Amino acid sequence: MNYAFYDAVGNVGVVLIIGSYFLIQIGKMSARDLPYTVINLLGAACILYSLYFEFNMSAFLVELFWLLISLVGLGRIYLEKSRVKK
Repeated sequence: MNYAFYDAVGNVGVVLIIGSYFLIQIGKMSARDLPYTVINLLGAACILYSLYFEFNMSAFLVELFWLLISLVGLGRIYLEKSRVKK
């Protein structure tokens, strides 16, 4: 079994996503805050990077939507902060 760099990057992505979800479940992080959204975006990006080398359509779709939803969350956070400043 070969363990390539892209495998390591994908595994880092998995740890980021699962770790952030775990932190929410134990009350150490909020799903409405910037860190959770950024961690999920980075995790999805890492997994998508690994899928470039070993493609799997189901995993690609899940991670693509995970990344897009994270971008929506970033937009929400930005809009909320810009409304507060006014």
